Amino acid sequence: MTAEKAKSGSDARNLALRVVSALALAPIAIAAAYFGELPFAALSTLASVAVWWEWLNLIHPRNLLTMFVTGTCALLLAAGLAMSEHQQLALYITALGAIAVTVLANKSPAWIAGGVVYAGALLLGSLAVRNDIEAGFMAVIFLFAVVWGADIAGYFVGRTIGGPKLAPSISPGKTWSGAVGGFAASIIAAIGIAYAFGSHEFIRAALLGGLISVVAQIGDLFESKVKRMFDAKDSSGLIPGHGGVMDRIDGFIAAAAALALLDIGHSLVTETPARFIVW
Repeated sequence: MTAEKAKSGSDARNLALRVVSALALAPIAIAAAYFGELPFAALSTLASVAVWWEWLNLIHPRNLLTMFVTGTCALLLAAGLAMSEHQQLALYITALGAIAVTVLANKSPAWIAGGVVYAGALLLGSLAVRNDIEAGFMAVIFLFAVVWGADIAGYFVGRTIGGPKLAPSISPGKTWSGAVGGFAASIIAAIGIAYAFGSHEFIRAALLGGLISVVAQIGDLFESKVKRMFDAKDSSGLIPGHGGVMDRIDGFIAAAAALALLDIGHSLVTETPARFIVW
């Protein structure tokens, strides 16, 4: 068997694993969002703890139990506070958790603290989006559609068309064609979700979808950069075909945090609750 055929077979197996994993995980995420704040909060909390664990193993692979427990306690407490509508306190607890693990770390303390912040961004961003009483489910589905659209279209368009690399020093496999394809798919997905939920704000949905797509792709590159800095191919091996939890939701982490911040900014400026894509 030639090296080219071996690579082709490996790529096919990897793609099959990606598809199976996605088909298994996507319904779980959608169901958690559909059934309300509590199931979605449980899933988001579990994902944030997994991300924290993977980040910690990536940066500081030894003697990490105390740091892991400390950061996890901060995330759990922050989740409880956020669900009790004490979002500001949840932010403070996340910050305190980051400071605490910095004190415990004997290697790369700033990076260790960054792991609590990163996991906290996933947790608090996700909860802020879902906890909107009138538009929470719609907003989460909007995020899923935009981020998954960018990821799937980016993968297939990039492999099909190829061309110049997007950021070869960070992620050699990503191309400009894939980034543009993902961007276009996100806009189409955003408009589709607006239509499905009865909104006619298609221009706003397209603009927001495009913005979130760019943020998600930057989030993907950020995680790739971190892995490259610490000589890791994947954040872990928890998800077949995808690597770790962090590998699967890196774009979603950035997108959820960005949408939550946009929502907060909109509320502050207009003094009315945001309605996401129905602004």
